[in-house]
Amino acid sequence: MDFSITTLALLALTPLLVWRVYNRIKARMARQRSIVSRHYTGVLVFGAMIVVPAAQLLDTPVILGALAAGALLGIGWSVWGLKQTRFEDTPQGYFFTPAARLGILMAMVLVARVLYIGVEIYANQGKGIPAPKLSDSPLTMLCVGLTAGYFGYYSAGLLRWRRRMRQELERN
Repeated sequence: MDFSITTLALLALTPLLVWRVYNRIKARMARQRSIVSRHYTGVLVFGAMIVVPAAQLLDTPVILGALAAGALLGIGWSVWGLKQTRFEDTPQGYFFTPAARLGILMAMVLVARVLYIGVEIYANQGKGIPAPKLSDSPLTMLCVGLTAGYFGYYSAGLLRWRRRMRQELERN
């Protein structure tokens, strides 16, 4: 097997890339201030990650089904993740601490799949094989649905928590 310098560099840099992504995600899974606009953004962005591909996959039911199954699994994991979340109402504001391992796992599932597709594209360049689209694979759509379902529903859960806090404040 003949390895080029580019291939060796890719092999050496991939673990570094994975480690950096993991650290970035891990930092987001710590205690953080609850900011309503961020929660709305999460609902919209992750909702769009499901709706946009779904609209394009109406003529491919197997791949659409994988996206839907992933979204439902992600929502299920999110329900459990919200139960594991620590919510705090302090004089400094509202804070929450997500279930770090679960959030990291959900994000890394998608990162791993995108990284795999990148390696596949690199390995097939120059061979006349067209680059795959993200929506070509049921496994990729399962990963997208899982991640988007988890973080979208998690954001919606944070919004529901903040609404309850506001209602309790108005009652008192």
